[in-house]
Amino acid sequence: MRSRDIKSALERWLDQLVHASVIDDQSEARRQRGFIATHLASGCLAFCLMPACLVGDTSLIDFTATAMAVLGLEVLAALYVSHTGNLARGYLMSAAVLTTLVSWVALHSGGLSSFSIVWFAIVPIEAAMSGRRQTILAATSISAIGFIAVTAIDLFGASVRPLTLAGDGAIVNTTVSLLGLAYAFGVAIGIERRERLSQRAATLQENRYRLLADTMSDLVTCHATSGDVSFVSPAATRLAATRPADLLGDGLFRRVHVADRPAYLAALSQALHAGSATVEFRLRCGDETEVETWIWAEAHMRRPDADTVEGAAIVTVTRNISERKRHETELETCRNEAEAASFAKTRFLANMSHELRTPLNAIIGFSDILTQELFGKFEFDRQREYSQLIKESGEHLLQVVNDILDLSKIESGTFDVTPEPFELPPIAKRCVQILRPQAEQAGVELSLEVEPGLPEIVADPRSCRQILLNLLSNAVKFTDRGGSVVCSVRRDGRRIALAVRDTGIGIAADDLPRLGQPFVQADSGYDRKHEGTGLGLSVVKGLVQLHGGQLRIDSIKGKGTTVLVLLPISANGHETVTQLPRIKQVIESQRAARRA
Repeated sequence: MRSRDIKSALERWLDQLVHASVIDDQSEARRQRGFIATHLASGCLAFCLMPACLVGDTSLIDFTATAMAVLGLEVLAALYVSHTGNLARGYLMSAAVLTTLVSWVALHSGGLSSFSIVWFAIVPIEAAMSGRRQTILAATSISAIGFIAVTAIDLFGASVRPLTLAGDGAIVNTTVSLLGLAYAFGVAIGIERRERLSQRAATLQENRYRLLADTMSDLVTCHATSGDVSFVSPAATRLAATRPADLLGDGLFRRVHVADRPAYLAALSQALHAGSATVEFRLRCGDETEVETWIWAEAHMRRPDADTVEGAAIVTVTRNISERKRHETELETCRNEAEAASFAKTRFLANMSHELRTPLNAIIGFSDILTQELFGKFEFDRQREYSQLIKESGEHLLQVVNDILDLSKIESGTFDVTPEPFELPPIAKRCVQILRPQAEQAGVELSLEVEPGLPEIVADPRSCRQILLNLLSNAVKFTDRGGSVVCSVRRDGRRIALAVRDTGIGIAADDLPRLGQPFVQADSGYDRKHEGTGLGLSVVKGLVQLHGGQLRIDSIKGKGTTVLVLLPISANGHETVTQLPRIKQVIESQRAARRA
C-alpha cells in the first residue's frame, strides 16, 4: 500500500473520532483532529515503551514505569475530546498530565537543578494551540502549581534521592534541553500552521462573499443603529443606477420616495428591535441631475448576531419588484373588471327575470281559464290539449325564471334570509306530499324517514322548503319508472342532515365536481332524455352556503344518487346559530357599499 493511501486511511479514521458537533466547522474540526492524533500517538507510544522500561537497571524500573504510565494518560485526554467535543478541557487535561510528568522527573533528577525544569515552560505553549486565552491562563496556572510544588519540596529537603543516569550529566542536560526546544518548535509550527489555515479559510470565505455581492442583482447594505448605511454592495449600479458610495450614510434614505419614508423607517426600527422586517417602497434611480426614474423595491431587513459583522446593526437585501408590481396592478384591474362584469350579469338576470314574470303570470292565468272552459266549451278536444300545453309550458318557464331570480339574488347578496326556530320534519312531510302526485305519475315510490326527537333548527323556513322541493323534484325526474326516492331527516351531532336518496340514473364520477354550477348538467347533450336547466342544484348550493351548511353528493353511474345537506343547529336545540346573523350583516354591508 502506498504512503498516500495509508495517510488517507489514517485521516478517515481520525475524522470518525472528531465530535459530531464540529463536523460543519472545518477549522474547529481540524483542531480536534490534530489534538486527538498527537495525544493518542504520545499516549500509545508510552504504553508501548513500558515493557522495555521494565528490563534493565532495577533502580530505574519504578521511575520509568511511573513516567510512562503518566504519559500514557494522554490517551484519556484524546478520548475525552472525541467523546465530548470540549477541546479546552482536553488541553487542560493534557497540561495536567505534562505538569505531573515534569514534576515527577524533576523530583528524581535533582529538584530545581534538574534538566527537566525547562519543560514547565512548554505546558502553556502547548495550550496556546487551543486559541483560547482562558485555556492558556489555566494551563499556565497548572504549570506554576507544579513548579511551586517542586520548589517547595526541594527547599525543605523533602526531595527524593536523585537517580544515577548513565552517561555524562552535561550531555544528558543538553539532550533533554534540545528535546524540549524541538517540542516547543513543533508546537510553534503547529500554531503557525493553524493560523495560516484559518487565515486562508477566512480569505476564501471573504472572496466567496465578495463574489456573491459582486454578481448578485440584489442590493446588500449594512446599516448602523441610526439607519445610516455603512456598506453597499456593487449591485447599486444595477439596481439604482448609481455608485455604491452615493448610497452611504443617508444617501439611500434620500432616494426613498417621501410618501414611503415613514414605512421605511418603521421597518428599520422593527428589524432593530424584533429581529427582521420587510418593506416595499419606491426608490429613485440615477443622478439628481437626470430625469427622475422611480422603481418599486422590496427590502428584507434582518438584525445579525452581535459578533457577525462589526458596525452593522441591520443587514438589508433590496431587490427590484417593479415587474411584480405591474403584474399585481394588472391582476387587480382584471379582478375589478371581472367583478363588475359579474355584477352587471347578475343585475341583468335579475331585471330580466323580474320583467318576464309579469307576462308569464298572465299566460298561465289565461291558459288556466281556457283549460277550465269557464267561458264556453271547446269545440274540439285538441283545443283543450293545446291550452293545457300552454299552461304547463308557462309554469315550467316561470319555474326557470324563479330559479334564475333566486340564483341572481344569492350571487348578488340580496337574497333575504330570515332565520327563526322551527321544526324541520313538518316541512319535509309537506314537501313529500307536494311531490307525491308527480312521483306517482312517473311510477316512482316516494317515502319519508324522520328520526324521532329532533330539536328545532334556527334557519329560514322558506329556504329549507325550497331546498327540499328542488332535491325531491330532481330525484323524481331522474329516476326511471319502478324506482324509489327516500327523503330522510336525522341528527348528525350539532347539525341536521337532510338526505335525498334515489335509485335513478346516477352521475359519472367525472361530472360530480361540476355539479352545483349554474346551467351545468351531468347529461348535457342535445339528445338527453330529461328536461332541465341545471339551476335547481345551484340554488340549493347557494341556499345551503347562506345557512353555513354543507352539500355533499355521492353517486354511482346507473345505481342512484344521494344528496346530503348538513345544516347547523345548537347542541341542545335552544342556542341560536350564529352563522346566519353574520351572513346577513355581510349582505347588508355589501348593499350599503353598492348604494354608495
